[in-house]
Amino acid sequence: MSFYGNTRYRRQYEATRASAVLVGRDVPAREGMALIRVSNPHLAFARLLKLFDVWERPPAGVRPGAHVHPEAHVHPEATVMAGATVEKGASVGARTVLYAGAYVGEAASIGEDCLLYPNVTVRERCQVGSRVILHASCVVGADGFGFAFDAEGDNGPQHFKIPQTGIVRIEDDVEVGACTCIDRATIGETVVGRGTKLDNLVQLAHNVKIGPLTLICAQAGVSGSAEVGTGVVLAGQVGVVGHIRVGDLAKVGAQSGVAHDVEDGQIVSGSPAIPHREWLRASAAAGQLGDLLKEVRALRRRVDMLEKEKGG
Repeated sequence: MSFYGNTRYRRQYEATRASAVLVGRDVPAREGMALIRVSNPHLAFARLLKLFDVWERPPAGVRPGAHVHPEAHVHPEATVMAGATVEKGASVGARTVLYAGAYVGEAASIGEDCLLYPNVTVRERCQVGSRVILHASCVVGADGFGFAFDAEGDNGPQHFKIPQTGIVRIEDDVEVGACTCIDRATIGETVVGRGTKLDNLVQLAHNVKIGPLTLICAQAGVSGSAEVGTGVVLAGQVGVVGHIRVGDLAKVGAQSGVAHDVEDGQIVSGSPAIPHREWLRASAAAGQLGDLLKEVRALRRRVDMLEKEKGG
C-alpha cells in the first residue's frame, strides 16, 4: 500500500510495485494496480497508518517509584510511571500518561489524554491543555532570558536577573518535539495556540504568542514578545526577532531571519527576510556574480585602453 498525492513524485508512482495506491480523484487508471480514489491521499494514508498503530496506553495508576505529592490531584484513569514526579497542587487529567522522569511542577495543570514522554519538564503553574504530546526532554516553563545591566552591582558590574513571574499556557491538541524549550513569560503568559505543532529543538522565548494551527520546524527560534499568527509555517532554522508579528497564513523559508513584521499570507525567505519571489531573483543573480565580475573587469580594461588611445 502506498499513496500518490503530489505530481513531484510521478516517477516514483510510475515505478512503484505497490499492489494498491491511494490517489486523488483525477489520477488516470493504471493497468494491474488497484487505485483507491480519495480527496486527500496524504491524509487518507495517515489515517490508515493510525489503524495499524500498535501503541497501547499503559494501564492506569501510579506506579511504585513514582513521586506524587499528597496534595496533588491525579485522575484515577491517569498513568504515572516510576520515576515521574507530580508536585503539590498539580493536576493530571484522565487518560494522561507520564513516563519515567517526567516532572509536573507545583500548581501546574495537565489536561486529559496527554502524553509526557521521558524527562519532560512542566514547571510550576504552567498550564497544558488536553490531547497534548510533549516529547522527550522538552521543557515548558523555564525562565525567560531577561537581564538588566547594573553597572554598580554589589560585586561589580553585573547582568541583574529579571524575575520571570509569568507562565506558559499550551492549548489543546498541541505537539511539542524533543528538546524543545518554551520559556515562561516575564509577566503574563507565553502561549502556544490550539493544534500547533513544534518540531525538535525549537526555542520560544518569554511572552511569545503562537497562534492556532501553526507549524514550526526544527532549530527555529522566536524571540521575546514576538507574535506568530494562525496557520503560519516557519521552516527549519528560521529566526524571528522580538516584538514583531508574523501574520496569519504566512510562510517563512528555511534559514530566514525575520527582522520586521510579515503581512498576512505573505511568503518570505532569506536573511534578512524579503518577499520570496525577490529572494529567488536575488539567489539566481548571486550565482552569476562571478561571470558578471569578469565582464566588469574586461570592460574596465577596455575603457582604460580607449582612454589611452584617445589621450595619445
